[in-house]
Amino acid sequence: MSVGQTSTAKAAEKRLPSQAAARGRTYVYAVITDAQGRTYGDFGIDGRKVYSIPVGRVAAVVSDLSSEKIRPERSRLAAHQEVLKKLMAETTPLPMAFGILAESPEAVRKMLSRNQRALLVQLHRVAGRVEMGLRVTWDVPNIFEYFVNTHPELRLARDRLLGGQREPSQEQKIEVGRMFDRLLNEDRDEYTDNVEEILAPHCTEIERNKCRNERELMNLACLVERAAMPQFEGGVFEAAQQFDNNFAFDYNGPWAPHNFVDIDLEL
Repeated sequence: MSVGQTSTAKAAEKRLPSQAAARGRTYVYAVITDAQGRTYGDFGIDGRKVYSIPVGRVAAVVSDLSSEKIRPERSRLAAHQEVLKKLMAETTPLPMAFGILAESPEAVRKMLSRNQRALLVQLHRVAGRVEMGLRVTWDVPNIFEYFVNTHPELRLARDRLLGGQREPSQEQKIEVGRMFDRLLNEDRDEYTDNVEEILAPHCTEIERNKCRNERELMNLACLVERAAMPQFEGGVFEAAQQFDNNFAFDYNGPWAPHNFVDIDLEL
């Protein structure tokens, strides 16, 4: 990454936004701690130059966009992630979701000025940290049959309500389904509590994300000090040892801390 060639931060702030205003919308990737303003390179969406717009002690990392809307095409999604990746190499940004557009650089400045205090609080929250993800799934051929075999309560209900010669009624199917869902969620809570207890010493925060399907046991987002990443990985392996071969562990990262940014920005 190269620093902008302007002689002062104020000169950079004046010139870069005027270019963006002439081209249309301003695409916002992230907010960082930056009082100077700089240019990063031509690796933004649609090959546009990535630069920062500073206000006070924070700055938005942006690029110009010629259109008023943006489609989530693969190349653009990849460019968005590439910008965040490059920012992560030197700081911890407050990442924006894909597709955040401002009408102009001036609108970005107003947003930064209006939310300065809240942004600084959030930047302090994630400073020097990264997000790590952990997904645990049931690695079994049939999740319902697995629960029938491991939960006598469900097996008895299945045999009583669904095991006769007559076709079970819709109400009977619903009753068994509700019992399965209850046991599934109880197991999720118990297992997740145990894993979080092991990981907690190596994380500053842990967020539980919603499971995406029945096989998913837990989907955790963990905010981890950069220096503590080896200890976090050790904690994942320690937790995995508490489970048998019917479970699969998958941890990933480091990422920008998407799950730990809690700010409602109006652009």
